[in-house]
Amino acid sequence: MKNSKNNNYSGKNRKEHKNNYSSNFHSKNKNTSKKNNRFPTNSSKNQVDNNFNASDREKINYSNLKKIKPINISKKEVSTKYQDTYRDLSSKKNFDDWIWGKHSVFEALVNERAINRIWCTSEIFSSEKFYILLKDLKSKGVLIEEVSWNRLSQLTFGASHQGVALQLSCSKTISLEKLIGLSKKNSVNPIILALDGITDPHNVGAIIRSAEAFDCKGIIIPQRRSAGLTGTVAKVAAGALEHLPVSRVVNLNRALEELKKNSFLIVGLSGDGQLTISKFHEKSPIVVVVGAEDKGISLLTQKKCDFLLKIPLKGKTSSLNASVAAAISLFHMTCK
Repeated sequence: MKNSKNNNYSGKNRKEHKNNYSSNFHSKNKNTSKKNNRFPTNSSKNQVDNNFNASDREKINYSNLKKIKPINISKKEVSTKYQDTYRDLSSKKNFDDWIWGKHSVFEALVNERAINRIWCTSEIFSSEKFYILLKDLKSKGVLIEEVSWNRLSQLTFGASHQGVALQLSCSKTISLEKLIGLSKKNSVNPIILALDGITDPHNVGAIIRSAEAFDCKGIIIPQRRSAGLTGTVAKVAAGALEHLPVSRVVNLNRALEELKKNSFLIVGLSGDGQLTISKFHEKSPIVVVVGAEDKGISLLTQKKCDFLLKIPLKGKTSSLNASVAAAISLFHMTCK
């Protein structure tokens, strides 16, 4: 019985509290009764605010936030946006000299198209259909890179590549043995230019243009760490690539050893060379090795050189662009 009285009392208090709260709340919002308006507005506001504690405010704010409708984006809109992004990115990359897809690439390989580089997955490289063709191309200096499916999708900007893609070359390359034979056939003391680590296609194109202008008999480009015979190279070369044989070798240092066996002197251009180019008067078949402007010729390649020549500079400039250095050196060696 005691508990029952307490419960009734508590329920009565709760009911009275609820009625007072309701009365105060309506007096603030409706203002329809003089009795309810006998208190100033500020006082009513304070009373209402006091009835709401911090947790109540947080609940009200949270409930208001829940009423905010999220922005719904359909899958179709996302797909369209992705396709637009793909077009924008792919348009910035020139795919005129690219081929992808198993059938298209296989036809290009069988028809012996001039190829600069090939990207393929492990499944393609190990397949019986492609293995022999790819192995033969690799021995001829074509760079073949085994990549993951996702990496190939990045390179082709999401195209349906089927695990293989290639970049065509603007000119067919020849073997080092054939280049040596052609150079000696056309000249007693031929000059061949070898590039070491020049990855900028504009530099490679400018070097090819100068080499052809000064009657250089050929160009040697390593398989790695060098720009290939891309469209940019051909454009900068301004037609010289059509008249100058190019050999792309797997390993430059082994190629230099082979050239030494065929009576070629190996001459490297270096800012640290002990002999100035104007004092070099050797009469012999020569290979001029040109390195990148920032790194120069690699240390291992320098050891293969019979001479290290420098171009004396009189100004404050510490180095020359690789294509400029190549042009100056060829001028001195061919106009003696």
